[in-house]
Amino acid sequence: MPRLTDSTAPTGFAYLGPEGTFAEAALGSLTAAAGTPAGWTSRPEPSIAAALQAARTGSVPAALVPLENSVEGSVPATMDGLVDGDPLVITREVFLDVAFVLAVRPGTTVDRVRTVASHPHALAQCRGRIADLLPGADVLPAASTADAARRVAAGELDAAVCAAIAADRYDLDALATDLADHPGAVTRFVLVQRPGQLPAPTGADKTTVTAVVADRTGALLDLLAEFAVRGISLTRIESRPTRERLGVYSFSIDCEGHVADRRVGDALAALHRLAEELRFLGSYPRADALAGKPVEEWVADAAFADAEAWLTRVRGGQAG
Repeated sequence: MPRLTDSTAPTGFAYLGPEGTFAEAALGSLTAAAGTPAGWTSRPEPSIAAALQAARTGSVPAALVPLENSVEGSVPATMDGLVDGDPLVITREVFLDVAFVLAVRPGTTVDRVRTVASHPHALAQCRGRIADLLPGADVLPAASTADAARRVAAGELDAAVCAAIAADRYDLDALATDLADHPGAVTRFVLVQRPGQLPAPTGADKTTVTAVVADRTGALLDLLAEFAVRGISLTRIESRPTRERLGVYSFSIDCEGHVADRRVGDALAALHRLAEELRFLGSYPRADALAGKPVEEWVADAAFADAEAWLTRVRGGQAG
């Protein structure tokens, strides 16, 4: 992540705002763990695209945005935003337990709620409870859970599905708590910044790339085989349309390990040959600190070094 001991401007983080979002809560837990020095600030942005752009332009050292949720899956705006535009890399990830409340202005009763809004992911996670509590209400999308709360406070909406922190921030009452259809949901946030020195390997790391594959039989299998033959476990893979034409997709892949590991670096080099486009999105410590599956001896770094030394001898005319 950005060197928190640096004193040069700019000194702050962008995050999906406004104030009171789950992103702000995730950023708070991340910076607290990193020991953020005095003088560092956080800056809410109106959208994921705006937060990423702030990091791209250098107006902030880094931006924190949601990447996926354990119930609703990936956040398309983040996935597409990391692929489009100037490169950004993930330097940290943080997991946040997510719980929702139904926030209303003080004195509002259920029978007076005609409109309820939130971020689409939040609405999807609370679809059943909303239907039970507010069967006749119009359900509307908002830029974020906190933006919905802000609009309720401003009198534009009757209710918001948001975090308790947002209800407190905008002086709203919680008409209902534990609103999620599936309690215990977790959202994964990622801290992104412009390319630079990568976080050092910790032994419990994750690497993220996106690869565009050709529209041909077996193209995805060829990519996956490069991980399999090196004993690299994938922790996530999903596709997104490239918006060029049907049949051409960008695959977002998380794998165990760090690009500094010989087997991971070797696999990414192979993907660079096979894919039409390959974008490296970072190697960073796993939020769960799990070391991953044991590395077989034949794909350990020492095995790659030994094989390289053997090839060098052969190419130099020595006996193999």
